[in-house]
Amino acid sequence: MPVPWFLLSLALGRSPVVLSLERLAGPQDAVRCSPGLSCHLWDGDVLCLPGSIVSAPEPVLVPTHLQTELVLRCHQETDCELCVRVVIHLTVHGHWEKPEDEERFGRAADLELEEPRNASLQAQVVLSFQAYPTARCVLLEVQVPAALVQPGQSVGSVVFDCFEAALGAEVRIWSYTQPRYKKELNFTQQLPDCRGLEVRDSIQSCWALPWLNVSADGDDVHLVLEVSEEQHFGLSLYWNQVQGPTKPWWHRNLTGPQTITLNHTDLVPCLCIQVWPLKLDSVRTSICPFRKDPRAYRNLWRATRLQLLHPLGWRLDAPCSLPAEASLCWQALGGGPCQSLVPPLPRENVTVNKALDFPLLKGHPNLCVQQVSSWEKVQLQECLWSDSLGPLKDDMLLVETRGPQANRSLCALELSGCTPLLSRASTRAARLGEQLLQDLQSGQCLQLWDDDLGALWACPMDKYIHQRWALVWLACLLFAAVLFLLLLLKKDHVKVWLRLLKEDVRAGVASRGRAALLLYSADNADFERLVGALASALCQLPLRVAVDLWSRRELSAQGALAWFHAQRRQTLQEGGVVVLLFSPGAVALCREWLQDGASATGAHGPHDAFAASLNCVLPDFMQGRAPGRYVGAYFDSLLRRDAVPSLFLAVPVLALPSQLPDFLRALQGPGLSHPGRLADRAEQVSQALQPALGCCVGPLGTPETGREMGLEAGDET
Repeated sequence: MPVPWFLLSLALGRSPVVLSLERLAGPQDAVRCSPGLSCHLWDGDVLCLPGSIVSAPEPVLVPTHLQTELVLRCHQETDCELCVRVVIHLTVHGHWEKPEDEERFGRAADLELEEPRNASLQAQVVLSFQAYPTARCVLLEVQVPAALVQPGQSVGSVVFDCFEAALGAEVRIWSYTQPRYKKELNFTQQLPDCRGLEVRDSIQSCWALPWLNVSADGDDVHLVLEVSEEQHFGLSLYWNQVQGPTKPWWHRNLTGPQTITLNHTDLVPCLCIQVWPLKLDSVRTSICPFRKDPRAYRNLWRATRLQLLHPLGWRLDAPCSLPAEASLCWQALGGGPCQSLVPPLPRENVTVNKALDFPLLKGHPNLCVQQVSSWEKVQLQECLWSDSLGPLKDDMLLVETRGPQANRSLCALELSGCTPLLSRASTRAARLGEQLLQDLQSGQCLQLWDDDLGALWACPMDKYIHQRWALVWLACLLFAAVLFLLLLLKKDHVKVWLRLLKEDVRAGVASRGRAALLLYSADNADFERLVGALASALCQLPLRVAVDLWSRRELSAQGALAWFHAQRRQTLQEGGVVVLLFSPGAVALCREWLQDGASATGAHGPHDAFAASLNCVLPDFMQGRAPGRYVGAYFDSLLRRDAVPSLFLAVPVLALPSQLPDFLRALQGPGLSHPGRLADRAEQVSQALQPALGCCVGPLGTPETGREMGLEAGDET
């Protein structure tokens, strides 16, 4: 059963349930201010262009606090809309500049300064409002008399009525001045829906509004719309971003009731849902239920991409705003964690989908940028301009710190920390401290960053590496000379040791990698299982075993004859061996071929690999090419040795499992294994064969009976 996750009826705001709201008459916006201030609202909306922060040479008014209040804007008694009232608190920011020559000119300077200090302050305050799909900006002019102008003191507030918004929507409000003297204020609020307000009779859209529940069931998320049958409504999914406009993702016009299923991988924190009846001027209800879902944040980081822009810029692309910070770090060539630099990038939330600049003088491939999440975990890391500047360099980063009274200190950034250059630590930077200082003073180091707090320098270490490698090469040459002298003195012992080593290597390669092609006649299903058990046991030696039992698909596609030719050629080219496994059926086929010639094999079907192989195998034996390339074997409980045609006795024909050690030695080739190890392997193969061999003895009978069955099969053919 789905578990209730989030109900749209949850009212967010100043109180859990709003019992009553103030009513405003008329559709016009209005502004009023606290006693002593004068304010004016510009007609119409303005462009939302905050611009960059500028310095204030004289005292100015800036907004320092935002408050909101929900009201109703009513055209009639039962025709009202939800509206957001905004209260802006203003404060005097900055001081009057004191002329440097005030004492020189005495009272004259005081008279010149008196007039601006008695003048009133005037400010243009912008209110920006966003609630999907609406965005507005209004401009308020505020004037403060001189009597209220005290630097750092609050002068009062301005009230704006009001921004209309949809029930249940998430609204964002910004406030700043033109020109902008401080960072803009921002405020986010989740509005209640019809169920959170006792105003259903006043808002007509609440009479037939679709109700939406969100529930989770395993990896799926269900959007359940409690709508009466045949009611038409619209449903939209969108990404609600703090920076930039919202991005629609999915939109449908549907007929109720409906259940829409989302995969958990589609969830991100800013994914919002909007629903509305398909009527003229209907109110749209919006919710954003995934803002605290851990899965949504994991998906957001997976979808985030960090781009490094030329020459000194970067950009973070993400569907939503990220609760993360960016920092610069230094990635050493030898590996290890990327070490944070001082000073880092500004420690503030990252602005996504916007190009940003690094506070650097020069770029370096070892400089990287990290995205650190709000729980102090590195999520993304990219090193700068790796395509244009090449791979990481073995440079030493020097950190210069500047203090008061021209104090200056230098340290080298290493994995153990920042090591002072003229210290007695046992690190590379400490050993090369004086040389690095000389490189810095002679201009051989590249300055990456510089300001009043300090600087960063990248010093190349190539020449020190070359010096170190020269000593290493000298030591290697000295060691080689001593070794050569020892070899001359002990040359007889060295020859014996090299010969033994060569034999061991050959034996090891032969036993581990030799190929074996296993040919047999498929007498019945029990015998095929016995062959499969033998092939599996041989693979553990290890040998590379090829058998048609494991290649039925290739056999059907290529044909028995073509498959055998390819396997035989590959096995012999690699120095392997072909194993002829004799059984009553195989003996009968060989006798048939020897009596009637190659044409007789056509009667055994296109998938009989053993019958097809006789066209190549028997000529090898007749022409004397078989020794060293073929090995014969038979199961002594199924066949006697004298049943094997005499033509095949030109190669070893061994009984299994009684002659398993000799059989394994023949498969391994010239490289002989240790006798004890060979006996152990023979015991392992014997144990693997016993279950299948026991099943195969029953239906075939005694060895004599098996022989007679083989002869009868040859006669019938």
